[in-house]
Amino acid sequence: MPASPSTARLINDRLALRLLQREGSLTAGRLKQLTGLSRPTVADLLERLAASGLITVVGESGAERRGPNARLYGIVADRAHLAALDVRTGGVLVLVSDLIGRVLAEVSVPIDGEAGTGAAVERAVGAVERAATEASGGAGWGRLHTVGIGAPGLVDPATGELRDSSGLPAWHRSLVAALQERLPEARVTVENETNLAAVAEQREGAARDRDTFVLLWLGHGVGAAVVLDGTLRRGASGGTGEIGFLPVPGTGGLPSATDCEGGFHALVGAAAIGALAARCGLPVPGVMDGPGAARVVAEAVQALAGPGGEAAAAADAVHAGGFLDALADRVAMGAASVAALLDPGCVVLGGEVGQAGGAELAGRVAERVRRMSPLATEVRASELGGGAVLRGALLTARDRAQDELFTPPGHRDAL
Repeated sequence: MPASPSTARLINDRLALRLLQREGSLTAGRLKQLTGLSRPTVADLLERLAASGLITVVGESGAERRGPNARLYGIVADRAHLAALDVRTGGVLVLVSDLIGRVLAEVSVPIDGEAGTGAAVERAVGAVERAATEASGGAGWGRLHTVGIGAPGLVDPATGELRDSSGLPAWHRSLVAALQERLPEARVTVENETNLAAVAEQREGAARDRDTFVLLWLGHGVGAAVVLDGTLRRGASGGTGEIGFLPVPGTGGLPSATDCEGGFHALVGAAAIGALAARCGLPVPGVMDGPGAARVVAEAVQALAGPGGEAAAAADAVHAGGFLDALADRVAMGAASVAALLDPGCVVLGGEVGQAGGAELAGRVAERVRRMSPLATEVRASELGGGAVLRGALLTARDRAQDELFTPPGHRDAL
């Protein structure tokens, strides 16, 4: 059955808005080319969108083309602000952007592990308020439309809430409710951090050309995100990708339902990377978190090239090469397991460690996966590293805000 005139207008309006968001400012003529719509239809939709406050004239395409056809139209980016949070065990990173993704403010606050739940939540909420106030020029945080949160742990697919997970601070679960109470008009959502990293790598990073891939997160902890046919898969309980619990040889034990120390995590988590580096004769920083592990890996890669790209000293090269080979052996166990189960064709080594290892580590892992699996599996290094979580949270917040703002009231069930 053909669409009604109102539904057809809605489809056309949303198509034009998506193009303006993706391409930037456009003339009516360029919109006609990109959409395939008639000139009168484009003129009508531009008039509707301008009247609704979603777009405005932002300039002209050139001095030689004066007149209505030369006007450049763009989204009113400041109509709504978006907040993205990367919630970690020891603190929170906050980013606020406008509707087209321009970053307006960033705030980072540490949270002491000894702080009580109430104090920790208040500190995190205060960071969001400071970032929102800075982004709005001192006008407070009332302009926040959508808040996207990335956190470790499982997100219940039925309720959308962060589940109680062993080893995670209690304030993580309380933060969502606190933000929703402080911002009753905003949309607050939480997603597993590795899933958000996969969203960012697919949109803007190492998996831009893939609609099926697995992100293997290597940072303070370890996790995986599965994207099949362009869709992020979460599983029946939201636990798809909990690869840290995968039983593997070489850990000296087995994981339990509440502790992944006997699983894959025990081989490639930050602490395990530090211990491996020390055994290989490499210097190890005092704090072995995600950035600390990434530093160890990056220095090993640099040692192979040597200063200025020259051959490294023989002893340094042996230590660094041995460490990277041993680390690749470990990572390949997880990557080959994923390949055997899902046949994704591509595994992205994500997180701070995956980015730090670059092509050097990815190449070593790929070589081992080829020997372990009959399935062709490309291994790529992350392009976004630890920043992928924050970027993924912002992208998902923007999607949700645009879905609502780009759909007029009364039409939200039409598509």
